Amino acid sequence: MIQGTGSNVGKSLLVAGLCRAARCRGLSVAPFKPQNMSNNAAVTADGGEIGRAQALQALACGRAAHTDMNPVLLKPESETGSQVIVQGRRFATVKAREYASLKPQLLAPVLESFDRLRRSVDIVIVEGAGSPAEVNLRAGDIANMGFARAADVPVILVGDIDRGGVIAQIVGTKAVLEPEDAAQVAGFLINRFRGDPSLFDDGYALIERRARWRGFGVIPHFADAALLPAEDALDLRRAAGSGPLRIAVPVLSRIANFDDLDPLAQEPGVTLSMIGAGSAIPGDTNLVILPGTKSTRADIGWLRAQGWDIDIAAHVRRGGHVLGICGGFQMLGRAIHDPLGLEGAPGDTPGLGLLDLVTVMRPEKRLSRVEAIHAASGAPLSGYEIHIGETTGAALDHPFAHVAGAPEGAVSTNGRIMGSYLHGMFADDRFRGAFLRQLGAAPSALNYGERVNAVLGGLADHLEAHCDVAGMLAVAR
Repeated sequence: MIQGTGSNVGKSLLVAGLCRAARCRGLSVAPFKPQNMSNNAAVTADGGEIGRAQALQALACGRAAHTDMNPVLLKPESETGSQVIVQGRRFATVKAREYASLKPQLLAPVLESFDRLRRSVDIVIVEGAGSPAEVNLRAGDIANMGFARAADVPVILVGDIDRGGVIAQIVGTKAVLEPEDAAQVAGFLINRFRGDPSLFDDGYALIERRARWRGFGVIPHFADAALLPAEDALDLRRAAGSGPLRIAVPVLSRIANFDDLDPLAQEPGVTLSMIGAGSAIPGDTNLVILPGTKSTRADIGWLRAQGWDIDIAAHVRRGGHVLGICGGFQMLGRAIHDPLGLEGAPGDTPGLGLLDLVTVMRPEKRLSRVEAIHAASGAPLSGYEIHIGETTGAALDHPFAHVAGAPEGAVSTNGRIMGSYLHGMFADDRFRGAFLRQLGAAPSALNYGERVNAVLGGLADHLEAHCDVAGMLAVAR
């Protein structure tokens, strides 16, 4: 099990790299994360949802993503509350304090999923969440030491030297852990080193001496990590590319499934800009993409608070294009109705009015993988749906795509305002090329899937070169 001294220290990436390294050594391997908190979710082959990082790790293993790989997924809906997904299905919506009392009920399905995975492969590589040093959360823990102890899984602790204070990160973690939890730790890793690693030899030896844990290596910064789908909104880059087609994406407060944008960011003919709070959408933008969100009503309020509704209206008057994906699609309509209060207090919220549509929030969540045909170009595309809400209106008479012959999404009569519930569409090279051509851009020969696989292979090689992979795999039991 890979645990970290804090959030965003590189655990997800290290697990993906170790999974690929184990596979390259001829082992059958699966990833596992007992509890994840993310609004970036993937739809699995068994019809549920898990964190996007576990889907990437499954790819590294050469396995189909399965709900057992992430049995508890928390999807924040507000500052204090989250939807709780258990083994791929919605279980409850709770406040943070309520979740603490719920956790003891969740250990059983977590161990059940882990046991099924463990019996199906040679090795399972587990990712922790946050940090075991958050000892105030230790009671009822299912994410870090609570799981490791219950399943008797050895732990390797990762510290991020790029943040500074890595000696204190690791030695301090040892100091606050209960002795029984500390005994579960087999060693440590230093991640994201820049420069000459030998300069840290004394610090490395000091950690080994003070923590009395074995060091498994110092891992240099891996630059190609930026080419892999990110799960944490903290990893969103503000700009990518320098091509003539300018795409602007307002960063919503509860932005979800933003890895939809990664393939566009890697197109050389595109400049993709993530527009942060307080910044205007640039006037020279060709396409505005309204991304997915975990809370459509709250985020259209956020959008208006930034003045982006005014920017989008001006963009449309100038002849610009707009694409709304999932929650962004719902925002393009005339109104969002939430009679049951699924996204907060019951009520109605005006939309942007760019498409003649109305969305009514329903408790049933649609989860499906989709094969579709883009209506405008005839290009095939693969994607997935993961949303609540039923959308109706005259704009649906001009669909964005067809799924098994049925219309999906909507396009304005002039073709400039587009909306779809389909996530992941830009990862399909066929569709991405056709879409960019329609906007007057020349698509490249980028094979996005092959690039992601190549980067995972490079990551495995990077770990093999800089840390004791064999030693880490040997501690498994």
